[in-house]
Amino acid sequence: MNYSLKAKRCQTTIQRPIDHMWSVPTHRAAVQNERGVALAMVLILSAIILAVIAGLIYIITSGTQITGMQKRYKTALEAGLGGNDVMYQVISLRGDVQSLDSLKESLSSLDLEVVTPSTCVTQQAIPDCTAIGNYTGLAAKLNLPTRCWSNCDSSLTIDPTNNPFSYDVSLQLPGSFTTPTYSVYAKVVDTVLGNSGGEEGLLKHGVVSSGSGDITVVSVPYLYTIEVEAENADNPSERAKLSVLYQY
Repeated sequence: MNYSLKAKRCQTTIQRPIDHMWSVPTHRAAVQNERGVALAMVLILSAIILAVIAGLIYIITSGTQITGMQKRYKTALEAGLGGNDVMYQVISLRGDVQSLDSLKESLSSLDLEVVTPSTCVTQQAIPDCTAIGNYTGLAAKLNLPTRCWSNCDSSLTIDPTNNPFSYDVSLQLPGSFTTPTYSVYAKVVDTVLGNSGGEEGLLKHGVVSSGSGDITVVSVPYLYTIEVEAENADNPSERAKLSVLYQY
């Protein structure tokens, strides 16, 4: 009995060191497999941070560029609206040469230059057109319907560089040290005949009251379709275009 107990105890003491020896290599292998994880995490986090910073820089740069483009477009648009107002005054004169020269002189005193290179004439092949009148230049577009135009450019395109006759009115808006000079081009591309007359001012000192025998004429205004283009004189890519339907 005593002999067997001692043998079991010896066997137990011998097996413990063997189990301990097998467990040591397994722990070392696990430690070796985890080497480089910290470096990989740092690289991943660095890539994410760089991507976020690049995105922020792109957003800020794009926002600045878009703001500049909007500012330049708004400036060109304001120049186009100013040229459109001058075109309204030209239309009200109905192509009268003396009145148009007077308008040019008035604008020249404000450092504004207006030229009218229109080459239109009345379509002689249509009797109805010649019955309205034989007009030349811009007056043909302002007093005749579109079908009565001859030698006129009625396209929607304005190309002053290759075709100096692709517009009816050219206006130069002078700039300053900080504001560029803008060139404004306008032309009438369609006219619908009416019965309204040109602006002649007040002919009498007073107004005559209508009597029972007067016949009131129904006013039918002219309709003009106008194309306007304004561009930076130094950089034509900075421009704005307008299409206007004007009733007079």
